Amino acid sequence: MKGYLLDVNVLIALLWTRHEHHAAAQRWFTEASRQGWATCNLTQLAFVRIVTNPAFSPDAIRASQAVEVLAANLEHPAHQVWEDRWGVGALLAPFLSRLIGHRQVTDAYLLGLAVRQGGHLATFDRGIASLVSGSELEGRVERIPIEPGA
Repeated sequence: MKGYLLDVNVLIALLWTRHEHHAAAQRWFTEASRQGWATCNLTQLAFVRIVTNPAFSPDAIRASQAVEVLAANLEHPAHQVWEDRWGVGALLAPFLSRLIGHRQVTDAYLLGLAVRQGGHLATFDRGIASLVSGSELEGRVERIPIEPGA
């Protein structure tokens, strides 16, 4: 089973019910999770870091609570943890010439991991298109629509 590596924003939107894109993440996940879904150490750590930050939400939680929320959801039968067996350089290599700025580095890394694992990267981010536009990897990005039917 391969499926979709959820980027940090999708993971947070899926698990944080008050997130502005929670409904969109849920709609997408209901269908897509049948094909399998994944997280990695980076996305899990970012989830914990962000949902514990009061600047993210006035309802920020303690790290222990964030780890519990994450662990409970990662018990989903279609979930996998995708390990990085290749290293940062190898995963970024296909995208280095297309990087526009520092904000795309994590996206490129996650996309590289998804490609190496034989899956797709699930994201709300439209900007990631520049990393794959016109290449054979274009189909490896699943952009989740924010509006129903979009």
